[in-house]
Amino acid sequence: MKKVLFVCHGNVCRSAMAEAILKDQIKKDNLSNKIEVNSAATSSEEIGNPPHPNVRTILDKHHLDYSGMYATQIEAKDFDKYDYIIGMDKENMDNLMHWSPKDDLQKIHLYLNIDDQKSDREIPDPWFTGKFEQTFEVINKIMPKWINYILKN
Repeated sequence: MKKVLFVCHGNVCRSAMAEAILKDQIKKDNLSNKIEVNSAATSSEEIGNPPHPNVRTILDKHHLDYSGMYATQIEAKDFDKYDYIIGMDKENMDNLMHWSPKDDLQKIHLYLNIDDQKSDREIPDPWFTGKFEQTFEVINKIMPKWINYILKN
């Protein structure tokens, strides 16, 4: 069983979208015995909150389940628990690299680097850009590449 944790600043936009998208794909592809997914925040400001209202609207539109999803903050034990810890932007990555034990650094990935490990492309936070639908589309488009990578490694 491969365990995946998506991480963004508040866990109410990007990482919540990624979790809902991957959970749906796991269900559709009958991969529940191969991949487990969750999401978390680097900050504490949204802990306990459901996904952002605009995110919920988009997830509803795409018939993706987000029931039971509430923002949580990454904890030290998560670095041992998860095989893949995937950040959405450089700030997330900086925090994750700083907090991670040295033995777990190889578990940390930047979401859009699945195509090119040196690209350093980020997914901007729609909380600030207002581009919720575009953010969803980017995350959704790249997710099959992550699924393939996770299943092969």
